[in-house]
Amino acid sequence: MKRKHRRLLVVALAMLALASATGLVLAAFSDNLVFFYSPSDVVAKDVPEGRRIRVGGLVEEGSLQRLDDRSVTFRVTDLATVVPVVYRGQLPDLFREGQGVVTEGTIGAGRVFQASTVLAKHDETYMPPEVAESLKKAGHWNGSAPK
Repeated sequence: MKRKHRRLLVVALAMLALASATGLVLAAFSDNLVFFYSPSDVVAKDVPEGRRIRVGGLVEEGSLQRLDDRSVTFRVTDLATVVPVVYRGQLPDLFREGQGVVTEGTIGAGRVFQASTVLAKHDETYMPPEVAESLKKAGHWNGSAPK
């Protein structure tokens, strides 16, 4: 094999390895991406069942129900649309009705959101940026919480 052909073969193999590595990295990223949706987006975009997403908004007043098996149900709203949520586990200490929340999980049967994680706000004035943006889009932003 001539030196020129060996060099071409090495370059071709290096390009193949680079393309393979890029493909694996992109596949790993797509498996770990979790998109944020407001309750209106969940309904409007018809998110498929089983896809891992985050839903954020306000916990609807009077919607929190504690079940016997450490499960809770509540509704997340952006003041335009409501998404029912079921969560099994301990809620954060700062979780309250009428306050901002971001939940992570999947859409289940009956379009009920099956939360695996519930994140509550940090303090009295904090609101997750995604929740604030969805409230602004819905026209229900009061502007009192910082951006």
